[in-house]
Amino acid sequence: MTFEKIHSHAVSEWEKLQSSNKPRILVGAGTCGSAAGALDILKAINEELGRQNIEAIVIQVGCMGLCFAEPMVGIVKPGRPQIIYGDLTPKSAIQLVNDYLVNDKPRPDLAMGYIGNGKVDSIPNLFELPVLKPQVRIVLRNCGLIDPENINHYIANGGYSGLVRALKMTPEAIIEEIKKSGLRGRGGAGFSTGQKWDFCRKAPGEEKYIICNADEGDPGAFMNRSLLEGDPHSVLEGMAIGAYTIGANQGYIYCRAEYPLALERLRLALQQMEKYGFIGNNILGSGFSFHIKIKEGAGAFVCGEETALMASIEGKRGMPRARPPFPAISGLWGKPTNINNVETWANAARILQKGGDWYAQYGSEKSKGTKTFALVGKVERTGLIEVPLGITLRQIIYDIGGGILKDKQFKAVQTGGPSGGCLPTSMLDSPVDYESLTAAGSIMGSGGMIVADEDTCMVDLTKYFLTFTQAESCGKCPPCRVGTRQMLGILDRITRGEGKPEDIKQLERIATTVKQGSLCGLGQTAPNPVLTTIRYFRNEYESHINEKRCPALVCKNLISFYILPDKCQGCMICLRNCPTEAITGDKRLVHVINQDKCIKCGTCTDVCPPRFSAIAKVSGEQIEVPLEPVPIKESA
Repeated sequence: MTFEKIHSHAVSEWEKLQSSNKPRILVGAGTCGSAAGALDILKAINEELGRQNIEAIVIQVGCMGLCFAEPMVGIVKPGRPQIIYGDLTPKSAIQLVNDYLVNDKPRPDLAMGYIGNGKVDSIPNLFELPVLKPQVRIVLRNCGLIDPENINHYIANGGYSGLVRALKMTPEAIIEEIKKSGLRGRGGAGFSTGQKWDFCRKAPGEEKYIICNADEGDPGAFMNRSLLEGDPHSVLEGMAIGAYTIGANQGYIYCRAEYPLALERLRLALQQMEKYGFIGNNILGSGFSFHIKIKEGAGAFVCGEETALMASIEGKRGMPRARPPFPAISGLWGKPTNINNVETWANAARILQKGGDWYAQYGSEKSKGTKTFALVGKVERTGLIEVPLGITLRQIIYDIGGGILKDKQFKAVQTGGPSGGCLPTSMLDSPVDYESLTAAGSIMGSGGMIVADEDTCMVDLTKYFLTFTQAESCGKCPPCRVGTRQMLGILDRITRGEGKPEDIKQLERIATTVKQGSLCGLGQTAPNPVLTTIRYFRNEYESHINEKRCPALVCKNLISFYILPDKCQGCMICLRNCPTEAITGDKRLVHVINQDKCIKCGTCTDVCPPRFSAIAKVSGEQIEVPLEPVPIKESA
């Protein structure tokens, strides 16, 4: 079957769906939506439709990125725009079926916005909302809007036209198109994608390989997972284009087993590709053949490093090797290999669909295009975002993210995952691009972005990330194996109040050694949290070491809880909720906390009625309180 016939059929199916006289209900049932209760909502909607004998088309879609509003549902009535509803429950979803589908009341109180032509009274255009207006959705353009399990939806929206175009071009012309776009690797290193393909294309050897790195393992990162769940064909099309370009007939997707829905949709997408002739032998009659296998990873963070990943595919322990030779020359089984991450492949597909010049209009001079980020932490609107490179951190955190939770003060943002750097308030107006983040001591990484507020202890946060990287170190090279353990030990002592004045210099010395001497990217970037927090938050280290005080009141060994005698009303709420029975007292007696029994859990402050505010949480100081419960002094 020719692509023209395939495309015509797909467009016909898509238009038939859009013009159906049946209402359509799109349920965001990606991993984040499902975790928030989307499957319960899906069940409730189907049951209510059946109870009322309403014929409707119910589709499970991927994540639109508005994770703060999950679970989300889109409803399209014939001839009207789609209305997106958020923060739903099974009960409110059933109400929507009755109010909107049956009684034509669109419920603006539950709606986030509408999508499509036309207007809906009292409901804004979804893409004019502050969270979406600054975004440019290239990679995420289909997520949440098409059925990821229906290849026709992808094709009808421009899918596989990039592959068809590529098959009519020379590999050299494709590489020039990618170079013209300015696309750089979205896995973190930021190397020119066009040059990378060119190296592999020119490498000697008949047998070559293409690999998609989907081993996303950063804490708080879910960019790749969401894309694979919401639009898997965009990634697969990019891989097919890359394979044709470098002359590879075999490809691998290395995806961690913890992503079951992504794996399920990848397998289905590959079956659909084969049926339509986009993969297999003699693709679309071009004479080019390409096959893809899925390799499930066991969750080792180090396997995100390309040489460790290849070792894992070969059935060996996932450990990095020295370079050169680089994978483009000697990669999988010693053959020339090109590895790109999920987002890079999806961008490549869109570039061949729309052109390199089109893509290059977005972004900054040296960092073209867009980047997806998982915006998480102490920010109002968490989720998956896609922004043009060059946008500032302030625009991301305050315009898109809505600012800091509970109107607290911003303290830092960590970019680049556990190996990224922590950037302070003074860096908020810095552009988000490869060069600027590197100059600030951080990295782009694959796209994790974690926001910290005034209640975050930067020493404790650094210890958390170093705990992760130290545990995930494969142990092959001594700088990483030994150095991360030494740094973690020093950080642990500092947070316990046992730090020494020389510890800061020692941390810097070890961090520099690890950075310069490690074999792979894990070790080379693991010191970034240490170096950037010392650079920008040295005062917090000094407070912990010199004053035995945690300014953010986080480090348990450095904080104490006291019940204030002039505020305690003897209500016994804290006493009843203390998990270690560290509080003594009785009705109408000032309660007392036994400091030896107190585990610093903070339960007492959580349950103390705000009108009393009788619990003081302090660090580096003692408060004069009775040693035993005493009668409450009556106010005059």
